[in-house]
Amino acid sequence: MKTAALIFGLVLLGSDDVAVAQSGSPLAGAATFRLNCSPCHSKEPGRNSIGPSLYGVVGRPAASLSGYSYSPAMQATHIVWTEQNIANFLSSPATRVPGTKMTFVGIPEADRRDDLVAYLKTLQAPAD
Repeated sequence: MKTAALIFGLVLLGSDDVAVAQSGSPLAGAATFRLNCSPCHSKEPGRNSIGPSLYGVVGRPAASLSGYSYSPAMQATHIVWTEQNIANFLSSPATRVPGTKMTFVGIPEADRRDDLVAYLKTLQAPAD
């Protein structure tokens, strides 16, 4: 009984951390990418469109991809696209980076953002 109460208390106290630690579904994220991202972004390396290529975006510093003209607002962020930073940005791009060129309103559902981040993680060069 004490063990169950302790586990419940830890889950309750750490519920925000648990949500951050959960990983999404790359398969579901691919569908979200097709619907929401692909009209403006490529998943191919070096192929920019209205927006920059999202190949290798996880772990990349913001506004660092050569060959794409980023907004001054994005250039001034000096953030790195960690999983958490991507998820936060995608909740409301114009709120997170006022002045961004990205006109997309965002993805309000945390689980869909998690799925999309899981998919973006697959757009990387294979490890040696």
